Amino acid sequence: DQFDNLDKHTQWGIDFLEKYAKFVKERIEIEQNYAKQLRNLVKKYCPKRSSKDEEPRFTSCIAFFNILNELNDYAGQREVVAEEMGHRVYGELMRYSHDLKTERKMHLQEGRKAQQYLDMCWKQMDNSKKKFERECREAEKAQQSYERLDNDTNATKADVEKAKQQLNLRTHMADENKNEYAAQLQNFNGEQHKHYYIVIPQIYKQLQEMDERRTIKLSECYKGFADSERKVIPIISKCLEGMILAAKSVDEHRDSQIVIDCFKSGFEPPGDFPFEDYSQNIYRTISDGTISTPKQEGMRIDSKTTVGKAKGKLWLFGKKPKPQSPPLTPTSLYTSSTPNGSQYPIFSIEPVHYCMSDIKTGKPRIPSFRSLKRGYLYLQGPASEDFSHLPPEQRRKKLQQRIDELNRELQKETDQKDALIKMKDVYEKNPQMGDPGSLQPKLAETMSNMDRLRMEIHKNEAWLSEVEGKVAARSDRRHSSDINHLVTQGRESPEGSYTDDANQEVRGPPQQHAHPSEFDDEFEDDDPLPAIGHCKAIYPFDGHNEGTLAMKEGEILYIIEEDKGDGWTRARRHNGEEGYVPTSYIDVTLEKNSKGA
Repeated sequence: DQFDNLDKHTQWGIDFLEKYAKFVKERIEIEQNYAKQLRNLVKKYCPKRSSKDEEPRFTSCIAFFNILNELNDYAGQREVVAEEMGHRVYGELMRYSHDLKTERKMHLQEGRKAQQYLDMCWKQMDNSKKKFERECREAEKAQQSYERLDNDTNATKADVEKAKQQLNLRTHMADENKNEYAAQLQNFNGEQHKHYYIVIPQIYKQLQEMDERRTIKLSECYKGFADSERKVIPIISKCLEGMILAAKSVDEHRDSQIVIDCFKSGFEPPGDFPFEDYSQNIYRTISDGTISTPKQEGMRIDSKTTVGKAKGKLWLFGKKPKPQSPPLTPTSLYTSSTPNGSQYPIFSIEPVHYCMSDIKTGKPRIPSFRSLKRGYLYLQGPASEDFSHLPPEQRRKKLQQRIDELNRELQKETDQKDALIKMKDVYEKNPQMGDPGSLQPKLAETMSNMDRLRMEIHKNEAWLSEVEGKVAARSDRRHSSDINHLVTQGRESPEGSYTDDANQEVRGPPQQHAHPSEFDDEFEDDDPLPAIGHCKAIYPFDGHNEGTLAMKEGEILYIIEEDKGDGWTRARRHNGEEGYVPTSYIDVTLEKNSKGA
């Protein structure tokens, strides 16, 4: 009998289901916004690398970028949570809510129909009851009228008969209405029993099952809501472990070494400033030209580093006069020694520049390609190309990186050339597969690229050897400066006394004689090398670059130096002209007994 209350309860259940669905939807929006904000945060702080120079090198930076990557993966897992909730929870709730409304509406309609049918039966029974009651009252009135006329002596027989017929009619109608009322009453009682014991209990049972299914669905959605989060916990844990590993990978010593390598210039520290004694002229006026030198105190010089019998002295009465300028040498142009043996640069002219100027002003001589190969003739290149604007150490690193890149490009071109040659051989053996002549332009282009890359590698290797040679030369000059310090800075007599006469002083040998420079070896090597074989030019070579030798197709040349693995062979014409030619352009034949010469 609580149909209306059950109607309200089932409606509340559906409203609660939709309320939870709305909660899940808002949670999904939070997850999506959270993931989006995390991705924007990662994108904001991720480096926008446009070149390799901007790549992170410090372990702390690399660790931070790894943390950003892990955070990006974490944001992806939040998106997975939102997607799983939307598909498994919210979508399922909305579909079930629609089905639940349809089912509830059907059950309520059945209950209303049963209630309406019972009301209709009650109305029919009530109508028959009222009609039976009315007919009974009419029959009682007819009976009273008949009895009054029957007892009245003045009434006629006809009136009595009429009243009797009226009584019989009313009595008959009352009996019929009685039977009709009894039938309607019996029918209503049956329908009422059926309504309260069969129809309504069945409808309420269906509503109860529907409500219980709704409760079960809510329980499943609660579980699915938690499972959506629990499924991504292992991956999120891995993301957090990745962040911890990134934090542990930070190495402060390695970062410090990177800073050292990045800013290391390769220059030597400046030397000590010499003592400038302005009282020198005062003491010189009262001296007789020779001042005995007292024994040195606290100063011991290795006999291996002394020249002749000269020994270092402490000058008590004045500054040692400056020696006459020694002949200009590459070393003297670059460094100068202080009294304590240290060096500091005094000219910006480098040794190789001095040698170049010496070659230009000296007797005309064609330098050998050996020096060209080492890079001394490539110094005329632009500063931006040879990194001459950088400190020596940074320049060496940049040149080494460029050489590595050029070698990789050369290897690619070599592989392409080998592939083209193989394809050409296949076309020559099987003409139906293609024309071998069609590959010749591509092959020539590849060979040209290889020559260009080899020349670039030679040029950069020359610059690199120049930088490395300077570093080695600085260490040699430091050692040589320590040796010649005592004889180049002061003038001493054989007895160890100071003298004003420059002609009486004992001088050490000039530095260029004591330590011959490698530049002299390079440019004074005029002895012709013996031929170790001969070659025939397969392709013509123009030889525009300095140090190369032009040749025509089919020309015969002498081989005086084999290919050292750089793709160039040194050759000589019959007239004595020498130069380098591409090894891939010639067919080499070496003498059996001269190969190891």
